Amino acid sequence: MKALSDLLSTDYGLMSLVVIAFVIFMSVWFGRFFKRHMDEDAAAAAKAEQSGRPVP
Repeated sequence: MKALSDLLSTDYGLMSLVVIAFVIFMSVWFGRFFKRHMDEDAAAAAKAEQSGRPVP
């Protein structure tokens, strides 16, 4: 209980929560960013394959 109290009431506890939230946000953002670009590259490769161009 002391740890939870420290986490929510001290400056270093609140900063820890900010850092944890930021890291979670970054992981979600990077995951969506990479997924979007992988899907775009897959679509471009499929389109190039259908048109008969070599895929780089």
